[in-house]
Amino acid sequence: MPIAPGETARCVRCGAELARNPPDSLDRTLAYTLTAAILYGLANAFPLIGLELQGRYAEVTMFAAVRNLWQIGMQPVAALVFVTAQLFPLLEMLMILLVLVPLRLGRRSPRLTAFFRLVLSVQPWGMTEVFLLGMLVSLVKLAHSGSVILGTAFWATAALILVLTLAGRAFDRRLLWRMVRLEVEA
Repeated sequence: MPIAPGETARCVRCGAELARNPPDSLDRTLAYTLTAAILYGLANAFPLIGLELQGRYAEVTMFAAVRNLWQIGMQPVAALVFVTAQLFPLLEMLMILLVLVPLRLGRRSPRLTAFFRLVLSVQPWGMTEVFLLGMLVSLVKLAHSGSVILGTAFWATAALILVLTLAGRAFDRRLLWRMVRLEVEA
């Protein structure tokens, strides 16, 4: 029996969620993902944080932070930060858009299944929230030394985490597999 949009199927014994059917899944997920792409651009274009110490002010972008880590000999950390906070979230957004835009236009991408499987494999490695949390811990420790100013990129990154979470919640995976099944049967 199909689940109506906005409804959730639950186990009658334990109440666990078995399936859900978010309303307007495709449109909402596409809107959230496009918003995330804009936020990602802002997070990489503007300063992440600024620090004022003894009358001197310095600010850093996300990419500059990675470059600085690389230059001071922390290549593994720089690579990890780059991959988990910049590369994988970008790949995730691009792959979601490559899957959803053709679906929204009434077409199916020839690599739909491969792209979606790639999205599912990349998602756990996009750890922007871990990067942001680590940065907050560092900022708290630096706060006694000088003034810490949270930049536009910091807030864009925080919003990016929220919007990507909403995109994941809005998307109904069954919709995608149903479309693949319909084309195979046709």
